[in-house]
Amino acid sequence: MTNIKFGTIGGGVMGEALLSRLIAQKVYLPSEILVSEPQLQRREFLTEKYGIGTTASNLEVAAATEVLFLAIKPQVFDTVALELAVATDRKQGNNGETANPKSEAVIVSILAGVPLSKLEPAFPGRAVLRVMPNTPATVGAGMSAIAPGKFVQPAHLELVRRIFQAVGEVVEVPESMLDAVTGLSGSGPGYVAILIEALTDGGVCAGLPRAIASQLALQTVFGTAKLLQETGMHPAELKDRVTSPGGTTIAGIAKLESNGFRSALIEAVKAAYLRSQELGK
Repeated sequence: MTNIKFGTIGGGVMGEALLSRLIAQKVYLPSEILVSEPQLQRREFLTEKYGIGTTASNLEVAAATEVLFLAIKPQVFDTVALELAVATDRKQGNNGETANPKSEAVIVSILAGVPLSKLEPAFPGRAVLRVMPNTPATVGAGMSAIAPGKFVQPAHLELVRRIFQAVGEVVEVPESMLDAVTGLSGSGPGYVAILIEALTDGGVCAGLPRAIASQLALQTVFGTAKLLQETGMHPAELKDRVTSPGGTTIAGIAKLESNGFRSALIEAVKAAYLRSQELGK
């Protein structure tokens, strides 16, 4: 493999989502991407579908020149980090050279619960960023939060921002906020999925065929989000606009309020935030 710019350790769903969009938007050519993945069947699938290089060797991927993307399970991080560290030490010992962080790829981690305080010692002197994406990234509609480490320069940040803009929107936050990000946008698709499922069931309960109820629920949630996003309107303003005195919408909202709908969502975000904190200890 030559001229590998973007290396990914882990060829799972999120890794595939990112590389597929990077290729589609021509951020990287397939020939510039290399993925390490332990499962042969998965490697063959990725190569056949995207035309990228795949390998079982993490060390080959670590030779990427621009980005080393960590998309593995958090529990195997220590093993992978040790493998890369041993190889780096051996290479430096053979060459009698000292690593130059400016010439090495930026490290991008989407590992939940693995803080910069653990990532940075594994890649001494390297630019390391933590990113919390979410599952809508698989269709290019994700929300990613970037937390830069202490060696990150503006050019690194711009590169990583451009990469994750390929799968949706991007915000930059301090690492201390990533647990809150996890509770909201990281776990949020699960909350919204339950909302859509419940709206569908409500439609069925009211006499609609399930296929029609599902279509109505999906498009209502999608359209409302798009309206708020494109107009910048506050959700409370939209709610006020669609509620007429003694009407159907305010009757439905009153029932939501009496059953704790609003507070349930707030508590869900808080619970996921606290759980994320626990996992990071």
